[in-house]
Amino acid sequence: MKLLPAMLTLDEVQQRCVQEQQSSNVKPPGWLSFCFELSRLGWIRRQQARFAAQPRQSEREMVHGESHYVWGRRYRLMIEERDAPPQVRIHGGSKLVLQVRPGAAADKRRAILNAWYRAELKARIPDLIAKWGPLIGVQVTEWRIKRMKTRWGTCNIEAQRIWLNLELAKKPPHCLEYVLVHEMVHLLEQHHNERFRALMDQFMPQWQLYRDELNRAPLAHEHWEY
Repeated sequence: MKLLPAMLTLDEVQQRCVQEQQSSNVKPPGWLSFCFELSRLGWIRRQQARFAAQPRQSEREMVHGESHYVWGRRYRLMIEERDAPPQVRIHGGSKLVLQVRPGAAADKRRAILNAWYRAELKARIPDLIAKWGPLIGVQVTEWRIKRMKTRWGTCNIEAQRIWLNLELAKKPPHCLEYVLVHEMVHLLEQHHNERFRALMDQFMPQWQLYRDELNRAPLAHEHWEY
């Protein structure tokens, strides 16, 4: 296959992707992911606009009495200063206890809590992948967690890799499951088209309710730049 000219417009590149997909069953390494990302540009831009317009919490100062969310429930933060290894625990159904060493700054407290959120996600994701992989008929070879400003999740089709947003540990568990299923279905259908929606309807009939709930939920405070 010939290389793409350097000065093609976005529309011309997208058209070339379609032509190449129709004309040949053999694709060079990276081509499918490249075309997939191009096909998602419009959707990604809409997601960026939606994220930008979504309600946000004020910036968390990591102080006693502050509200924090875990799996969709609100908890009051309690700071315990002890000369012992840091830890996080839920106490009494309404309190999130953050144990830190004396004098720990807000950034250190935040890092400890984020590490705990990450551990919470890591404890749940493997079972969800094991549940949904056979149902959807795909294999996830690798998954990772990271903070993302404009996406709840993303995937690499060729590598069968899925990335999930750290913020999902703050949302109801079914929102995590929805995002994971959404990305796993992309391993079958890369576009947000009728086939993709039909597959989502087949595997998770309530997916649009979960999507709307997720998009209404307040996001963490961020300094947003595009």
